Amino acid sequence: MILCRFQTLEFTANDLDRSDHQIHPEVRNGIVEGNEVQEILGDLWGLRERAGHSWPLNSVKLLPPSTPSKIVCIGRNYLEHAKELNNEAPKEPLIFLKPPSSVIGPDEPIVLPGISKRVDYEGELALVVGRRCRNPLRDENLSQYILGYTCLNDVTARDIQRSDGQFTRGKGFDTFCPIGPVVDTSPDVSGATVETFVNGIRKQHGHTSEMIFSLDVIIRYIAQVMTLEPGDVIATGTPSGVGSLAAGDVVEVSVSGVGTLRNSVIGPSGGPEN
Repeated sequence: MILCRFQTLEFTANDLDRSDHQIHPEVRNGIVEGNEVQEILGDLWGLRERAGHSWPLNSVKLLPPSTPSKIVCIGRNYLEHAKELNNEAPKEPLIFLKPPSSVIGPDEPIVLPGISKRVDYEGELALVVGRRCRNPLRDENLSQYILGYTCLNDVTARDIQRSDGQFTRGKGFDTFCPIGPVVDTSPDVSGATVETFVNGIRKQHGHTSEMIFSLDVIIRYIAQVMTLEPGDVIATGTPSGVGSLAAGDVVEVSVSGVGTLRNSVIGPSGGPEN
């Protein structure tokens, strides 16, 4: 099943009568079926009762498929990526957080901060939590806690990350966490391909089978520290091939069986140049 959050691109008469210049259509949850989006009632992790309304997929704007209370990321989870940045492979999962304010959706622009001279892409498989998870039992099947999978770009101000010696500022800028375009509840991601393209040129290519720590290990490790809530996002790490972005670029993160997340890159002033 393919789930999404969306806004319609149509306006009602009531919308047009508003004095406010900014019109914000209602945010809806839906199921993507072919070229249509079927609206559902309640949360994506709920009963998903159909509301009886549908729209052509090309007539809606897809939003970030989750509004997480936290984005938990796994650093250096691919050996070759650790090597390319002259780091040793971690002996246990290296976790860090990105703030919810960094989240953007498909086709929204990544904004390069004026205080950074190098901003990198990092394409990743991400999972969305579907049930509260805290200290799961040793023999518990953790798939019950996973709503589904999506694409994520762990955008990073590499120079700031290096100068700070930790990840918060370099990875926490607004727009530095594109997520989407949908959540797929059904794929087998044990051997999924993770790729990143910049202006149509492939820059990253890896497989989830190359991850140092499996999804099971990652979830258990995080859940012994903090409670995972429905809608929270876990980014599982990036393969080798990270590199810089420039204003005017278009970056795409593709995960086989899940989808492709596309974002443009703009400078601090909102234009194509820094």
